Parts: sequence; C-alpha cells; structure tokens
Amino acid sequence: MAAAGRALKPHAVLFACGLNAIRSPMAAALFRQLFGRSAYVGSAGVRKGELDPFAVAAMDEVGLDIHKHRPMTFEELEEWEGLNFDVIVTLSPEAHHQALELTRTLPVEVEYWPTPDPSVAAGSREQQLDAYRDVRDQLMARIKARFAWRPGGNE
Repeated sequence: MAAAGRALKPHAVLFACGLNAIRSPMAAALFRQLFGRSAYVGSAGVRKGELDPFAVAAMDEVGLDIHKHRPMTFEELEEWEGLNFDVIVTLSPEAHHQALELTRTLPVEVEYWPTPDPSVAAGSREQQLDAYRDVRDQLMARIKARFAWRPGGNE
C-alpha cells in the first residue's frame, strides 16, 4: 500500500526540520522550483528560529530567493493554514518525532530524510558555505528522486 501511495502525485507536501530556518525552507523552495503550482508546498519547524544567511546565500546561487521566508512552527502552520498535507518530509530527528505525533490524528504519510545541519560546519566562510551547498544539492537530488512522478508510470 505504501508503494501505491508513493506512486501517486501528492497534492500538498510539507518539509519540516528543527527551526524552519535552513533545511526545510531550502527544500520547499527547491520543490517549488521543480514543480511550480502542480502541488502545494510548505515548511515548518519544531521551534521557530531565525532564517540563516548562509541558507539564503546558497539558494541565491541557484537563482532561488528565500530571504522573505519567515520561520514558523508546526503549531503556527496549523493555526494559519491547517495541516492538510499528503506527505510530510522530515529532515531532522525532532521534526520526525513531531510529525509522527501528528499521524495519530491526521492521515498523512511521513518520510524521514536524515539531513545534516550545515550550521555546525566550521572553517572559513567558503568552507561553511560549502556545507550549505552540499545540503542544498542533497535535497535537490532527493526531491527529484522521490517526487519525479511520471504520468501513467509504475513508480
């Protein structure tokens, strides 16, 4: 049954991480770039952080502007938009735990994509930015692999 559900194009996807400041807004922007308005995409965090300037810079490099992103929690998202998602992709352990709690009351598929936190990278500015680029590129590859639905295909 899970394989059959994965074959269908989701109508709404939520990316979630710890602070909604790096990984989940990057993933949402990448998803939006790939699929436009063919599916709704959102992002949320367990806690609310501040948008990371390295995340903004890494996304600017590929022509995506996330500087207006305002981090929000699962609770704020639920209050403002509702949690009507087909798939929640969690990018950190704490977000995965919170999403699984939601499945007690919501019929939603939850996937865990362990994704490193680039903010812990040390070194020069360029070395730190490389960590964000790596996460961006990993997310892009993962999104393409998971959500590249093919009309009439067997995936």
